[in-house]
Amino acid sequence: MDIVKIIGVGFIAVIIIVILKQYRPEFAIYVSIIAGVLIILMITDSVSGIIQIMQDIASRTNINSGFLKILIKITGIAILTEFAVSICKDSGESAIASKVDIGGKVIIISMSIPIIRALLETVLKILP
Repeated sequence: MDIVKIIGVGFIAVIIIVILKQYRPEFAIYVSIIAGVLIILMITDSVSGIIQIMQDIASRTNINSGFLKILIKITGIAILTEFAVSICKDSGESAIASKVDIGGKVIIISMSIPIIRALLETVLKILP
């Protein structure tokens, strides 16, 4: 089970961070980043499987593949933004974390404009 491995990496990282904070607190953030990257690498197979399933469903239902690509990119941006925000908060930089969070949200909104536009155009066609 992949979740057991992910939880194991998380627990080991937390134990190392707690120990490091007593002696060398400046290295604790590096352990946090390494653990985060390792966990992201561990889930890449699952993510690629999900993307493949979404592409299969989109091809069966005649959904615009451009919209699917946008949704996948938006999901990736959300995950990476959350990862960066967590690292900033772990470092004690909550002000920077909130700016990164806002930046991610703005990018997500700007990327979703084509989908919103198509949705509104469809609604306008339906209305008399």
